Amino acid sequence: MKRALGGAVTFLLFFVFSGSVSAAAPRTLRVDYYHTGNSHEQWFSLDRVVLEPLAWPGNLSKTIDESQLGNYLFEVRERASGRLLYSRGFNSVFGEWKTTEEALHSNRTFSESLRFPTPDAPVEVLLKERAESGSHEAWKVVWKTVVDPKDKFVDRSRPPSPGALLELQKMGDPATKVNLLVLGDGYTAGERGKFEKDARRFMDALFSTSPFREHQNDFNVWGLCPAAEESGVSRPSSGIYRRSPVGASYDTFGTERYVLTTENRTLRDVASFAPYEFIEILVNGQTYGGGGIFNQYATVAIDNLWATYVGVHEFGHQFAALADEYYTSDVAYLPAEKETEPWEPNVTALLDPANLKWKDLVAAGTPVPTPWDQEEFDRFERDIQRRRKELRAAGKPEAELDELFRNEREKEDAMLSSQRFAGKVGAFEGANYEAKGYYRPEVDCIMFTRHRTFCAVCRRAIERIIGMYAN
Repeated sequence: MKRALGGAVTFLLFFVFSGSVSAAAPRTLRVDYYHTGNSHEQWFSLDRVVLEPLAWPGNLSKTIDESQLGNYLFEVRERASGRLLYSRGFNSVFGEWKTTEEALHSNRTFSESLRFPTPDAPVEVLLKERAESGSHEAWKVVWKTVVDPKDKFVDRSRPPSPGALLELQKMGDPATKVNLLVLGDGYTAGERGKFEKDARRFMDALFSTSPFREHQNDFNVWGLCPAAEESGVSRPSSGIYRRSPVGASYDTFGTERYVLTTENRTLRDVASFAPYEFIEILVNGQTYGGGGIFNQYATVAIDNLWATYVGVHEFGHQFAALADEYYTSDVAYLPAEKETEPWEPNVTALLDPANLKWKDLVAAGTPVPTPWDQEEFDRFERDIQRRRKELRAAGKPEAELDELFRNEREKEDAMLSSQRFAGKVGAFEGANYEAKGYYRPEVDCIMFTRHRTFCAVCRRAIERIIGMYAN
């Protein structure tokens, strides 16, 4: 029924958002707000409402998010009637920070943004958080505000230009494609040529990996590179501090390889010069690192030997809400207080094996849970992590860490490919940062090790998101 009514829905959405039956897309409206709190409490306050410079890039017939992905969900409802006009699920930096030890005894404030097509009349914007009941479909309203697009206090000013917009790959009208912005951070004006080469290198890595390879024609890719005063970004653990244009930094939450930016306000102003829905930030640096937050952005240190793996892995987080399947590396997050079924598509607590969320991909004869030699793998990984910490503590060059990781991948590939159920979908214990109690779909995947491919469950999750944006 929904497919059959597609044309009518498009007609109505064009009318609602632009005020007339026209092919002209409405401008993009953005609500910037502050998210303050700790691990137990949170508060919200409006910062500003911004009319961005460009038209809404997305498909106006695909405005409602039915994926049930994300720790948060925002809805835009017509104030007069309550009718739902737009919705999207997402994660946030605050949402990750509140699971750290620091959040147990401190408050912090983070800037966040909600973007949607400019409505024709006042709307109510509702921010919802996933309920703690364990139900993956239960949401509670944590904040709401009324937005009138005609209000005189809507910021209609144009922010400083970050430089020329690069058309890295245009496959069609933005309204019919996934729109990806590759954004450089830590590049000086003289390194703009390097950024363009780096951006194309990231694209080559992404579109060489299935299922992005098969769907390359569904993507438009744009590039922006605001000029930095100094080359590189901050890495506090090494005594390096930079005021880079979008504020990317290593050592997020005290984890030396975790690269994020908390300068959301600046990031959104810079990105507003591109018709984007997803952002990949290329950090101009060699030290291993990256990060990814669902429906926010992903980062990668582009000059590292492992940038191909890290860039694609982290993009999996931000694009398709894929969870980390590894559990032997150090992370800043505290263990969950109780075991619940994760909402992410590629991990499970297996509370009900008969209703495994990806059971349709499990071949007959594959046991659930699925056996694998976890003890041997864990012994090897513990030794790798010990050696990694020793190299970092001794300040050894990045090349020595690269060699360690190269040996690690060779051993992992040999060990995991020899498992009885290698290449088959099942439920393999060890995922979601936990050795016990959580399970991943296949014995190996780019979300588990520095593997070269996504597993079947992750591929399906990615294709589902592509279908939410592209025709």
